Amino acid sequence: MKAKDIKNLSTEELKLKLAEKKAEYAKLKLAHKVSPIENPIQLRDIRKTIARLLTTLK
Repeated sequence: MKAKDIKNLSTEELKLKLAEKKAEYAKLKLAHKVSPIENPIQLRDIRKTIARLLTTLK
């Protein structure tokens, strides 16, 4: 998710996306601990998206 897309979301949509991305991150992190995931860069991308969402919310 790009910063441009995030800026166009309302506060409620931001909160929903944030919860969704946090859940996705937790799921991927657990899957990576059990067995290495195919693309570990996904973890970094989701973490950055979460940071962008939090920054926009503030």
